[in-house]
Amino acid sequence: MKKSKTSFFCQHCGYMSPKWLGKCPSCNGWNCFAEELVVESGSDSRAEMRFDGRPQPIEEIPAEEGARITTGITEIDRVLGGGIVGGSAILIGGEPGIGKSTLLLQMMHNLATKGLKVLYVSGEESASQIKLRGRRLGANAKELLVLVEVSLERILEQIKIIKPAIVVIDSIQTVYSAELMSAPGSVGQVREASSRLILNAKKLGLPLFLIGHVTKDGSIAGPKVLEHMVDTVLYFEGDSGHAYRIIRGMKNRFGPTNEIGVFEMQEKGLQEVANPSSFFLAERPQNAAGSVVVPSLEGTRPILVEIQALVSATNLGMPRRTAIGVDHNRVSLLVAVLDKICGLHLSGSDIFLNVAGGVNVEEPAVDLGIVAAMASSFLDRPIDSQTVVLGEVGLTGEVRAISQMEIRIREAARLGFNRCIIPKSNISQLVSRQKMSIIAISSLKEMLDNLF
Repeated sequence: MKKSKTSFFCQHCGYMSPKWLGKCPSCNGWNCFAEELVVESGSDSRAEMRFDGRPQPIEEIPAEEGARITTGITEIDRVLGGGIVGGSAILIGGEPGIGKSTLLLQMMHNLATKGLKVLYVSGEESASQIKLRGRRLGANAKELLVLVEVSLERILEQIKIIKPAIVVIDSIQTVYSAELMSAPGSVGQVREASSRLILNAKKLGLPLFLIGHVTKDGSIAGPKVLEHMVDTVLYFEGDSGHAYRIIRGMKNRFGPTNEIGVFEMQEKGLQEVANPSSFFLAERPQNAAGSVVVPSLEGTRPILVEIQALVSATNLGMPRRTAIGVDHNRVSLLVAVLDKICGLHLSGSDIFLNVAGGVNVEEPAVDLGIVAAMASSFLDRPIDSQTVVLGEVGLTGEVRAISQMEIRIREAARLGFNRCIIPKSNISQLVSRQKMSIIAISSLKEMLDNLF
């Protein structure tokens, strides 16, 4: 068997070099070289890293998805599209201390109580530390096996011996292969460990959970290709200042994307929030200028969020624009539309915008809510507390149609709202009005006339 060797590859363009370079000669990228294993021609040292597949007609390929494995946590099953698919690789990312290990330990306990053999591999904590956390969470199932190991070869060996139904790697940055000389957590090690673990899981048909650290910019540490290798990517959102945690599906080959699950961190772990809309509106002020409720759609679930705006005069030469939870550039665009089309001169005012509860809302359907909140604060006139607004705003001040209007209005009516301002082009899509007063508008001026 020939000896394998390593080379350095640019993570941007794939340029190969026998030694590390600070600048890539091909794409001129800086500090983008990482060590990776190179298998010479004729080597069979990595025979396990192939499927040995043969071409076959697509009509003859069996396409049975099989029964999904439910985790016992409704919010997780929703994000995964109904449960765990056999042989799938799921990557979970989030900031340190947000609750990734806690949630996985709770989930694995539920699966182990159903008789499934679960292997929880940890490279960050000792067995006694995991036991202490498990005691606090009530995770004491006999089929929940804990392995403290960082060697990739040793982990693969134990998977073959134990033959578990589900495997968890906490975290992928701690796993290293002896075939690479780079340190654990480097780009080459993360890619090598992930590819071998994922291929092994797909060959055996067992689900694999990978916990990943995040960098300062919020992306999962390691190569971007890691997100392409897995079947599902879940991100934890939230911070220490709020009790809630949101897990969002950024990629899912077996279900809808951008679906969210809402949890609340308590003493005994993460608890599901069955009614997120009531949770986010629990502390909403009454008759306060600059506050409005918008039905936002996260995946297939409608959630009512409160948008707050504070518009105040400034003595600075350059007014401040701060937006939390919504796109900053989108807010600047809407400020310009209010100034130009509606005659609300906001150029000399500081504008602070926030989505209460720390939720991140990206869809354009909240445009009308952002405009209404800023106008309410600027005019110092509160919006009726039983009114919701939703719609997309164009550069000429027109209000455009949005999708899934029926389920948004249904969620607002369920929480007691009786008045809704929507785009006029969405009226034809409504089947029932849910005992709610519907006001259809086609421009921002019509919205201001109906609100104030």
